[in-house]
Amino acid sequence: MKTIYLLLLISIFCITGCNRKPETNSFKADVIVYGGTSAAVTTAVQVSRMGRSVIIVSPDKHLGGLTSSGLGFTDTGNKEVIGGLAREFYQLLYQHYMKPESWNWQKQSEYGNKGQGNPAIDGENRTMWIFEPHTAEEAFETMIKENKIEVFRDEWLDRDSGVILKKGAIASFRTLSGKTFSGKYFVDATYEGDLMASAGVKYTVGREPGSLYNEEWNGVQKNVFHHGHYFKDKVDPYKIPGDPSSGLLPRISPDPPGENGTGDNKIQAYCYRLCLTKHPENKVPITRPEGYDSTQYELLARVAATRWNEFFNKYDPIPNLKTDVNNHGPVSFDNIGMNWDYPDATYERRREILAEHILYQKGLLYFMATDKRLPEKVNAAMSEWGFAKDEFTDNGNWPYNIYVREARRMIGEYVMTENDVLLKRAVPHPVGMGSYTMDSHNVQRYVTEEGFVQNEGDLGIKTLKPYQIDLGSLMPERSQCLNLLVPVCVSCSHIAFGSIRMEPVFMILGQSAGTVAAMALDKKKSMYELTYDEIKARLETDGQILEYNH
Repeated sequence: MKTIYLLLLISIFCITGCNRKPETNSFKADVIVYGGTSAAVTTAVQVSRMGRSVIIVSPDKHLGGLTSSGLGFTDTGNKEVIGGLAREFYQLLYQHYMKPESWNWQKQSEYGNKGQGNPAIDGENRTMWIFEPHTAEEAFETMIKENKIEVFRDEWLDRDSGVILKKGAIASFRTLSGKTFSGKYFVDATYEGDLMASAGVKYTVGREPGSLYNEEWNGVQKNVFHHGHYFKDKVDPYKIPGDPSSGLLPRISPDPPGENGTGDNKIQAYCYRLCLTKHPENKVPITRPEGYDSTQYELLARVAATRWNEFFNKYDPIPNLKTDVNNHGPVSFDNIGMNWDYPDATYERRREILAEHILYQKGLLYFMATDKRLPEKVNAAMSEWGFAKDEFTDNGNWPYNIYVREARRMIGEYVMTENDVLLKRAVPHPVGMGSYTMDSHNVQRYVTEEGFVQNEGDLGIKTLKPYQIDLGSLMPERSQCLNLLVPVCVSCSHIAFGSIRMEPVFMILGQSAGTVAAMALDKKKSMYELTYDEIKARLETDGQILEYNH
């Protein structure tokens, strides 16, 4: 009887053991995409459509980067050069907003249809350029689902020792959770360039001197004011006006700004792009944040005393009575100078920087609504606004991602500069186009020689017409890494990145990166051995726009 019982137990163990899938922390695909940005999605979709296996490893839980995190008032530039998967994304948004049930807080007929130089709803081309955050995220998830792409979320690269290199190429990387991802090609589609940096690829942070690439608009640009984001009147920077010994007000650097044209390691300011509404049924009130300190906003009170009245000029309308709120003015949502160490910072330090930015912006909203040092009409107007209840519902109605306008930038096979953007030289191997103004937000706030506060770094240099972006700007120098493509932290100068850094362009470059990786695998060549003509032919077949002749 004991023998029969023992045999029965062995049989049960064998049956259940054979049916149980072996647990593993190792995953493989032809192409591994690291990042959760819009470029990560278009890269993966392109690889999948070219018949290759692909995995997205995203540190974010929500896909889409800034496109689905508040930047709904799209920086399109010339929409005619936005093709391929980027245009397909905006067409998905158009399809959504053509449904009457998508307009739950206002009628479509009541929407102003305002965009940046383009109508928000382009019926002729069936594209929607202005949209709500959650709608953008749904569109990205649709692209992921339809193309059967596997996504690992909340997976953070082990930046210290997680990247394994073999014979000058990435073999695999490990995340902090212990998962390992192996592939033949890798794409760093993050805003920070963490995989690129961890693989030992050369990069830079900050502003190059103008002399390095023969640029007029790079480096320090003191007393250059292209927008309204500077102090037009004389504002005292000291805690006790006129008394330097009392110390500087918060968020003013004691250091001199440097001479014009010189380089530094400072980066343009970040902010969260807030989605606010006045609609009472969809509004979450603005409240006093924990840790609020009204003295942090004394500069804004002093600006208000000079009769500055542009507080609400960048509350841009998006559908359903919501806004995409951006920085505007000398003291606004940009937290100038508080992000300089972010690109190379540890995860822990980055979390501290993000927390400080959140407190600053939440505190600024509360200050505008309540502080009596501001005009009463400003208090009253701000009190009408609140967070959109149906956005970022699992994050306290706060955007998932901060606007990383600039972090690391690769130094690759080809360095894009203002000379390319301004059409002063020809790009040899275009894989996409950009068209937006070279736009840098303020980099630093300092005390002038006359003893007043001033901002520096805010520029806006218009492009003559759309320009081409070179293939080499997505590729490290071949001596650096043989199987990595970088469509976000591209190889370019600070001021050139001011134009390239737009979300539609990231989607375009993501698709091009996916094309190169898949094509190299198909042809069993290094990506450096592919001919440009074959890359160009495939890009154009898939709708990418590489030339503009209008």
